[in-house]
Amino acid sequence: MTALSTDPVASAVPTLGVVEPIADRLARLAPTYDGMDFLRAIQNGELPPPPVASLLGFDIVDVSRGEITFAMTPAEKHYNPIGSVHGGVIATLLDTVMGCALHTLLPRGAWYTTLDINVRYHCGITLRTGPVTAVGSVLHCGRRTATAEGKVVEQSTGRLMATSTSTLLVVRQ
Repeated sequence: MTALSTDPVASAVPTLGVVEPIADRLARLAPTYDGMDFLRAIQNGELPPPPVASLLGFDIVDVSRGEITFAMTPAEKHYNPIGSVHGGVIATLLDTVMGCALHTLLPRGAWYTTLDINVRYHCGITLRTGPVTAVGSVLHCGRRTATAEGKVVEQSTGRLMATSTSTLLVVRQ
């Protein structure tokens, strides 16, 4: 008889042919990590990236306390009908980095949700832009709410492409 593992990742192994969807697995495991460790586990491949990150091509580049950096390479699948990356893709990238920046500060079992987001587009993003970097930073983290800011820059030139601010609800267990 084999001993049961107490490792939360090992417990996600398919049982009796049932495969747990990635989103469900992440939601189940997130409360077992503090925010910083959870994001680092995704970054280093211990945990899979969330489905939205895979869908849109977001990758974690750097994680530190109160700040996170993601990268994305624009692709045709991101385009709107007028020939540039859809604003919603960039808004999603900004919402992601601002929320994840907050997540780096949260203890095990705490979570957040976006209350509002304000996005400003400074120029269009196209395939010619090449890879972009998005940085999210926490400006304030209170007991119930937090504020964060985000920016998207062209990697090759550092040109500012979009900026954002957000208010987030913090839920502590």
